[in-house]
Amino acid sequence: MGTAAATAWAVASVAVMTSASPAGAQSGIRPVWLHTHGRFAPPKALIPSDALTYNQQMVPAGAGISVGEFAVRRSTLVSLRVEGLRPGHSYGAHVHSKPCGAVPEDSGPTYQDRPDPRQPSTDPFFANARNEVWLDFTTNDKGNGAAFSRQTWRFRPGGARSVVIHERRTATGPGEAGDAGERLACFTVMFERPGWYRAGGAR
Repeated sequence: MGTAAATAWAVASVAVMTSASPAGAQSGIRPVWLHTHGRFAPPKALIPSDALTYNQQMVPAGAGISVGEFAVRRSTLVSLRVEGLRPGHSYGAHVHSKPCGAVPEDSGPTYQDRPDPRQPSTDPFFANARNEVWLDFTTNDKGNGAAFSRQTWRFRPGGARSVVIHERRTATGPGEAGDAGERLACFTVMFERPGWYRAGGAR
């Protein structure tokens, strides 16, 4: 999660996005380049954190998280890196619509490019990895993991505000699509913030 990792992610992002963006996409949309990281803490910790854990057996206090976003034209790339979680476990992770709060439900529903009029959304037509940002990952023997998601759309400004880590990989079947179980932890991230933004500082 240090500078080297952030730089490598940034270089890869530029290479992928600038080469893969549709030729006919509008170039007037402002690009976004974001990298932010945090350390998980309980909601009532003495030192506040944007990264909250609701289950310290699965996401221990002090575990790390790093989220990146690179958006250009009509494409968005989101990255997730974690360290210090339970080793050898498969987690679900999604971008959610509201900031983290004292209780897991405060982060609202999973962000959808085309919102499902029926919530909670379990219809595979809406709850899928093309309409939502899924960042499921499996940790290694040190509890570290990573995931990437590329979409051919941009977040609505103010509409995507956090990344939530769930207890299991995301289901895809009818009536359960998008479900990944308990919300274990949450990291508040202000997606679609034009310009360069890193680790709580902007310029």
